[in-house]
Amino acid sequence: MNKSEFVKHISTTHNCKQTEAEKVIDMFVSSVTGALAEGNEVSLVGFGNFSVSKVEARAGRNLQTGAAIQIKAYNQPKFKTGQKLKDAVNNK
Repeated sequence: MNKSEFVKHISTTHNCKQTEAEKVIDMFVSSVTGALAEGNEVSLVGFGNFSVSKVEARAGRNLQTGAAIQIKAYNQPKFKTGQKLKDAVNNK
């Protein structure tokens, strides 16, 4: 399901306008993105946790040339599912 399909789904399921549904999705995404960029974790009980983990710099290899390269350190966003979401997906 892409964003426009998700907007339609929310507007139909929750009886609201598509513009309102899209606005809510955009606010959620920008809020989570902003919180993670500031180094915060976002926990939604039952749904899951959004967090950031640091990946250290490491040596790698260019697969096309075989040359050794250095991969820079970076921050990796992560999402860990909550139990209610796991149960819903597994029809419990």
